[in-house]
Amino acid sequence: MRTKPADQTVLLASILLQLRGQQATSRSSLAKVTNLSPSTVGIYVDHLLSLGYVNESGLEQGAMGRPQRKLTLNPDIGWFVGVEFNAERVQAVRVDFAGNLISSIVRPLPPGVTTSVVLEEIRQSIHALARVAPGNLMSIGVGVPGLVNAASGMAMHYSFIPDWRDVPMVQTLKKEFPVTVTMENNLRAIALAERWFGGGRHLDDYVILGPRRGFGVAIMKNGQLVRGGHQAAGEIGRWPWPLDGTGGEVHDELTASAVWQKLAGAPQDATLPADLRSALHAYADEAGVVWQQIITDYARVIGILHLLLDAKTYFLHGPLTALGNRFCQEITERSIQLMPALRSMPPEIVPSDLGDEAGALGAASLAMEAWVPDLNGTKVG
Repeated sequence: MRTKPADQTVLLASILLQLRGQQATSRSSLAKVTNLSPSTVGIYVDHLLSLGYVNESGLEQGAMGRPQRKLTLNPDIGWFVGVEFNAERVQAVRVDFAGNLISSIVRPLPPGVTTSVVLEEIRQSIHALARVAPGNLMSIGVGVPGLVNAASGMAMHYSFIPDWRDVPMVQTLKKEFPVTVTMENNLRAIALAERWFGGGRHLDDYVILGPRRGFGVAIMKNGQLVRGGHQAAGEIGRWPWPLDGTGGEVHDELTASAVWQKLAGAPQDATLPADLRSALHAYADEAGVVWQQIITDYARVIGILHLLLDAKTYFLHGPLTALGNRFCQEITERSIQLMPALRSMPPEIVPSDLGDEAGALGAASLAMEAWVPDLNGTKVG
């Protein structure tokens, strides 16, 4: 390999990502998706085989041509951890080198949680996953709520933890765990979860809808996350609502908790159900005036968003997925009624099937995408 070592690691990491995502499963298919010559691909694959990252065995018959020897990743060479949290809990997952979910844990947080408690629970979660099975921890990804600066590794602000200000998340974790640590806003991490574990595997343009305690979106455009000049792209919860500015913000009216309060006829200061998803599921067949108003409000927000972004698919996440496909379909139909320009390009809204682990899986996806192999590594086994 005549390229510089840094370039070599990037190419090797790219090949591993292609194999992990099963965009390629043989040397010839790798050559096609990477635009490298077969001989060059062969050199890199041989190096990965020598390091123990890749296995080559059996024959795989494609649609045309000769059968090819199948390439797979060695799941036992190491593991990635993904951690995601909010003001109520820390969730962490262990994913093996081949991208398979191995273990998941949830650690509840006490009311009025502080920054120091959150960081300690994250640390303990990683140690707990390390005890699940032997193996090398290769990389850590963290999905952080609120505003973050992914490039600097700084978590800047999260409204629901009062002292959460300018937290050096990456630096703090690297002090204890000497591996690559990367972080991202939790909704943007979920966008990566859809790419690796959900419905976004073959999409370059899609949007994550995240009405939870707040309401934000994450935008994947041309296969890249959109962050914005101030790291605040997707903060649609700050839109005035109603749009004429006579009320509050989208955060006040269209979060998952606000939708439950409206459907249940509960006051705004009512205690939320312990399991909001199950509580919302009880209204999946609702058809009254309140339901129709919620559909209309969501249709306005997503319709405007679609006119702006023209994304292929909008993946709904969070407790509102309990309202099912009907909820999503009615929003699409109402948006077309409100905005006739959408008739030729109706928004496709899909409830995600990733569930509550989506954020942690997204953080693990961050870890997988950030990791690069050690050219001086030794063969496993």
